[in-house]
Amino acid sequence: MSTALDSFDEFLVSASRAFCSPLAIFIQIQGYFICLTLAFGWACAAYVRSREIRQMKDSMKGGNSFAFLCHDINRLEHSNQVDLPRVTVVMPLKGFGEHNLHNWRTQITSLYGGPLEFLFIVDSTEDPAYHAVTRLLSDFKDDVDAKIVVAGLSTTCSQKIHNQLVGVERMHKDSKWKKTLRFLFKLDILLIYQSGSLGSYCIYEYHMPCSMGFATGGKTFFLWGGCMMMHADDFRNDRHGVVSELQDGGYSDDMTLASIAGAHKRLITSPPVAVFPHPLASDLSFSRYWNYLRKQTFVLESYTTKVNWIMNRALFSSHCYLSWGFVAPYFMAVIHVAAALRIHSKGYSLEETALTSRGLLLVGCLTICTIVELLSMWNLTRIEVRLCNMLSPEAPPLSASFLQLVPCICRNSGG
Repeated sequence: MSTALDSFDEFLVSASRAFCSPLAIFIQIQGYFICLTLAFGWACAAYVRSREIRQMKDSMKGGNSFAFLCHDINRLEHSNQVDLPRVTVVMPLKGFGEHNLHNWRTQITSLYGGPLEFLFIVDSTEDPAYHAVTRLLSDFKDDVDAKIVVAGLSTTCSQKIHNQLVGVERMHKDSKWKKTLRFLFKLDILLIYQSGSLGSYCIYEYHMPCSMGFATGGKTFFLWGGCMMMHADDFRNDRHGVVSELQDGGYSDDMTLASIAGAHKRLITSPPVAVFPHPLASDLSFSRYWNYLRKQTFVLESYTTKVNWIMNRALFSSHCYLSWGFVAPYFMAVIHVAAALRIHSKGYSLEETALTSRGLLLVGCLTICTIVELLSMWNLTRIEVRLCNMLSPEAPPLSASFLQLVPCICRNSGG
């Protein structure tokens, strides 16, 4: 037993010594910069969201009690509302989850003042979503313009894209905008209750970096397939191949449309108020998260144009490199701490003690960077909870004490 312990101690000391080499120190310092970059990005995102909150509060102080709808109350007058364009909301559905019914009800009770049409698209009447939506629409049959469309099975592209394109074919001829909402696993801000599982928390960590790219308060470079709005005529006329590129083997709608927009200099914008709360399923397991992660990775393997291929390759490479660059310092820190504990508990030589001191210094730096990162992440979460509450004053307020909030910001496309 003693020999085994000595061998294990020797392994720890050797590993800790190797992790104090110039290359290993570079990897660890790189990890610190990744942590601090995330913290800075979340701080910027928090600034954009908090600025919107301040504008809403200032508008309310000026007498606009509808600031959650529009900062300029004059634009809410009937004379302005009647001129709003017709919008078609296309919702491709698959299955029936724990919170889907609440999401659908929230959408069809929208406060948009112009003509609004809702199309719920399913692949067959056997889908559980079909019967759930049928019951829902029966409660609102005289109040909203909504219908269910059976799209059939897809043969040339993913089922989600097929459902979306069928919805485009069925939308009202006078619609100026097409809005797509998807309800498969999430909407946009995913609230994980305190009883949330490991899988839910993993999704939280996975999506947090995404919030930076879509909290610009203006122009951005990517779309989010969960929610986007586009010109209806772009689809009617297949402008820039938006329909044909999706129809011919399309798998990811957001990545395909983002590449087309980039190639043809079309504007993509993300409004700072484009957020929706949506609770995750309470039984979301780690295996479901892993399956979701695999699907997200496969998305980066599909492309339609050269620009799309370059974008996906860059994202895939960056994702892999930065993910391992983020994780590696924590693995090294575990070795440093384990070696220090073994050395100090057994009273080894001063040389080995000095070695662990260098390792612990690196661990201390990582700890400080991690604390800064977590505080920044918590601050963004807190601000987005507050923003959601202000945008939905009629709904039960979300609690800022729920720190397991998954920001995945709604992306709107225009231009």
